[in-house]
Amino acid sequence: MVKENEVPGRLEWRVNMPNGSSRILATESRETCSRLQSLVMGIVLNIRGFLDKAWSLAVNEPKKVVHCLKVGLALSLVSVFYYMRPLYDGVGGNAMWAVMTVVVVFEYTVGSTLYKCVNRAIGTCLAGSLGIGVHWVASQAGDKFEPVILQVSVFLLAAAATFSRFIPTIKARFDYGAMIFILTFSLVSVSGYRVDKLVELAHERVSTIAIGASICIFITMILCPVWAGTELHHLISNNLEKLADSLEGYAAENFSVDGSKNVHEKDSSKRLQGYKCVLNSKAAEETMANFARWEPAHGKFNFRHPWKQYLKIGASMRSCAYCIETLHGGINSNTETPEFLKKPLNDVCMRLTTSSSKVLKEMSSMIKTMKNSTKLDILVDEMNSTVEGLQNSLKIFPSYQHIPTPDPATEETPNGTEEPSLKPTALSLMEIVQMATLTSLLVEIASRIEGIVEEVKELASQAEFRDESSKKSKQTQTEINGNDGNEHEVTVKTLQQV
Repeated sequence: MVKENEVPGRLEWRVNMPNGSSRILATESRETCSRLQSLVMGIVLNIRGFLDKAWSLAVNEPKKVVHCLKVGLALSLVSVFYYMRPLYDGVGGNAMWAVMTVVVVFEYTVGSTLYKCVNRAIGTCLAGSLGIGVHWVASQAGDKFEPVILQVSVFLLAAAATFSRFIPTIKARFDYGAMIFILTFSLVSVSGYRVDKLVELAHERVSTIAIGASICIFITMILCPVWAGTELHHLISNNLEKLADSLEGYAAENFSVDGSKNVHEKDSSKRLQGYKCVLNSKAAEETMANFARWEPAHGKFNFRHPWKQYLKIGASMRSCAYCIETLHGGINSNTETPEFLKKPLNDVCMRLTTSSSKVLKEMSSMIKTMKNSTKLDILVDEMNSTVEGLQNSLKIFPSYQHIPTPDPATEETPNGTEEPSLKPTALSLMEIVQMATLTSLLVEIASRIEGIVEEVKELASQAEFRDESSKKSKQTQTEINGNDGNEHEVTVKTLQQV
């Protein structure tokens, strides 16, 4: 007999056995229902959190949303060749290669799309022509030697193309093309052994790949293009600002007076980690510079724009960022510089970090506007004079006054011999070393900023940045000429009236 017992908060089903015992078959409780509800709510909250992150990404970076729409449009256009019968009959059953081409080569930036399209076209044409030639030579050798010649050719060309991918120059610009060459040559060689109309098959595949690549190039260059060169240009400019913010944040954290330190605490904590973006941007800079060389002239950038110079600027910035990282490491260390040692050099260190950040921001503005700056040399001279002032302050720094003297009560030991206490002196020397390390890092940062200045000036020379003074003089001369012309016209009209 089945018996149902209802207990507050629990529902149990029991079976009475012949010997008088009972066995529980199933148990349902409110705890199980609450766990199930919490599980469902957790899944709903995770989905909502994912949608919120996706929405914030779309709002902050609308270019990525536009890129998704462009990919969908390209696939919709290329699929017409497969769905419409007349186009399908003209292209053949290889129309799916056009769809695959769009999926593979359509990238975020124009340079990366052109890089893949050109490499795919070169690799496909070269491998197809070689495959047809090798197939013709193998067919003339007879049925006995044909598979041997094909296998040897696949081995040699695949090995040579794979080795070429290890060469730095080819890997940087033609790595994808070498991979496509290996794939296409292998397919043509293997399929050509059983296919009679090899030339027709190769022609159809090349035409479909050309259709897909043309659609990708047209859409990525016409509809809201994202240029890799422009992205690299903005990345270098923003990294210079982040380095300047890191220096200002360090100055606000260490060299501010007690009253203003709390005011800038929230703002400086956000800017302290800016140097990490510079340290982690090497791979992005190299990739963007490689893709930018494939792009045509656009905006302010000519076809022969010195993209490699941006990599030199990035390397100089990273060398400066390493010193800034060491400075910030001192903030989190257990041995901090005491205030009685920091106070005499507080003002000059604050001026040095401020002048250094001004130089970095001026270079950022110079790169962003692509105009020569008339303030840069003045700011660099100010930074160098501040470095000299810091070095002079270190020379006259009265460190001996801060070394504690032995306690008179402990000067004499019970045996009557004098033994001064060395522990306070050792601690003071360690603190002085800590202050010397900090000041030497600030001087080294200023020296490495000068290296960045030289690279930025070289970029301005190669890219032919405009001069603000010449532009203003041209505008002034135009205004003067215009005023002279107006006066001449007024004089002529007056004479005619007379």
